[in-house]
Amino acid sequence: MQDMMSDMPMYMGTFGLIMCLIFVVLTILPFWFIFSKTGYSKWLSLLMVVPMVNIIMLYFLAFSTWPSQRET
Repeated sequence: MQDMMSDMPMYMGTFGLIMCLIFVVLTILPFWFIFSKTGYSKWLSLLMVVPMVNIIMLYFLAFSTWPSQRET
């Protein structure tokens, strides 16, 4: 029983890492396209995985004048 319990953190660590990577990709990918369509740098989408910064960026996107709107 002790041997089975000692393997558990290693398995959960790998599973947790894989789930974290999937979450990051699923979060960044849509914002990559949103930022590019609004005229901002696509690299700002990386900020969407940072806690609290993502909420600030959403408000920034919602209430700012986008560069793509200024050009037309």
